[in-house]
Amino acid sequence: MKAAVNLKYGSPDVISIKEIPKPIPKDNEVLIKIHSTSVNRTDCGFRAAEYFITRLIFGLFKPKKQILGTELAGTIEAIGKKVTTFKIGDEVFGLNTFQFGTHAEYVCVKEKKAIVLKPRSISFQEAGAVSDGAFLAYANIKKIDFSTKPHILVNGATGAIGTATVQLAKYFGAEVTAVCNTKNIELIKSLGADHIYDYLTEDFTKSDTKYDFVLDFVGKSSFFKCKKILKPKGIYISSELGYLSQNIFLALLKPIMFGKKVLFPIPIDTKKDIQFFGELIEKGQYKVVIDRVYTLDQIIEATKYVETGEKTGNVVISVI
Repeated sequence: MKAAVNLKYGSPDVISIKEIPKPIPKDNEVLIKIHSTSVNRTDCGFRAAEYFITRLIFGLFKPKKQILGTELAGTIEAIGKKVTTFKIGDEVFGLNTFQFGTHAEYVCVKEKKAIVLKPRSISFQEAGAVSDGAFLAYANIKKIDFSTKPHILVNGATGAIGTATVQLAKYFGAEVTAVCNTKNIELIKSLGADHIYDYLTEDFTKSDTKYDFVLDFVGKSSFFKCKKILKPKGIYISSELGYLSQNIFLALLKPIMFGKKVLFPIPIDTKKDIQFFGELIEKGQYKVVIDRVYTLDQIIEATKYVETGEKTGNVVISVI
């Protein structure tokens, strides 16, 4: 099979397309013929090993996971003898988080992992761009009490996580203020945002409005910059470690901090969550935002585009 392989850490140019053996599913696995996947910031971060902790976990001098890619949509081509919930020919979508391997024509995934039947109402390209952003968004908002209709500010509202967060927060009943650039204002309005800051003309950290939660998905702010726009018991959440990994340390101090706090949720993908996203899509309550579509042979170009930080929503790799 064809796969995008990186044998060392570095820039997107370390990726190369190679022919490697097709995997064989174990007793508890399914073999998925991948129709589409995505390039996201998770892939870029692990390929570049931008944080030293990446090397500690995935290989000090070279990556143990040499085929990246965390999300997928495809067709089950073979099943292990103990698999009972899927059959050959099923169309599925979901995640292979931390196992990676979806930047290829085939991947084996454990039956109990975060894969479910694909919604019939969307294409394989759309299904291959649902799970990563939605899963990370959901992980960051799960601890929010939406019964109080909190006012949430989303910085980085146009990325994969941001577009998902705006939609999920509105679904659960929050008042949402989104930060985006001029060209995406109408898109973010269409996703349900109640208020919008155009970061090209306004600095949201100088707002007089106070928020229950500030969620930063671009890593260009900090708890200390946002502290003054948080309500007395407001919470700052970021998908990034922050300067000198400060967000982890600030989150650990939460038990002894009074008033404003930092949360740093650890995302764990589940089959239940992917099923939930599929149900929202089928009910027309979640929209997949796709910026560009590339082929697997164009994955270096796709990766370089993701690393510009200018993408809107998701960048899809069409494998078929």
